[in-house]
Amino acid sequence: MTEHIKILMIDDHPMIIEGYQNTLQFTKKEHQELAIDIANNCDEALDFINKALEKNMPYNVLFVDISLPASADGAMQSGEDIAEYARHTLPGAKIIILTMFNESFRIHNIIKTIDPEGFLIKSDLTSSELASAFQAVLSNPPFYSGTVNSYIRKTLTSNKVIDDKNRKILHLLSQGVKTKNLAAHLDISLSAVEKRKKQLRELFMVEDGQDETLIINARKEGFV
Repeated sequence: MTEHIKILMIDDHPMIIEGYQNTLQFTKKEHQELAIDIANNCDEALDFINKALEKNMPYNVLFVDISLPASADGAMQSGEDIAEYARHTLPGAKIIILTMFNESFRIHNIIKTIDPEGFLIKSDLTSSELASAFQAVLSNPPFYSGTVNSYIRKTLTSNKVIDDKNRKILHLLSQGVKTKNLAAHLDISLSAVEKRKKQLRELFMVEDGQDETLIINARKEGFV
């Protein structure tokens, strides 16, 4: 019996989308029939999702690139926002995230807010991994690429528990943001930032008080 699979691919690089399409069509099972729509930005993606809902013909699978041009009204800033929207409006759809980002802060956030059925880091990606991910997500999700799995393993085996604000402090410091500017990013006072940095230095056993040492130690344990 034929399995009709409706797919929305969202990526702003036409060549990449063409590669994904060719791979899926070439490696699909004999009983599978794929109908693929393509969106190159947040506005096109929203349009496809909303039209599919209006026609009561929801998508089965969405491939969502995180780095997308924002929507014209600014409501959707990236693929992350689109994936969250799809998670609420298309509860039956399988979401596969594709991204160049491989920092643990972004990975942690995406798993927490979207909980995707597939999570692929583009630098890990081969056509055979894409094909495997697609079939696994249909029958036995989730499918995470090597970088994502290694991050999850590191943080699961760590005995350190870090809240979201402290994760964000580590992420911002790793991006070169100065301590005096952290408060504005986190919507807390500078003294609260200093207190949190002190906790982090103790947690990661930073004896020299240097931000660089904190980031190096946190990175070793998969928190940056």
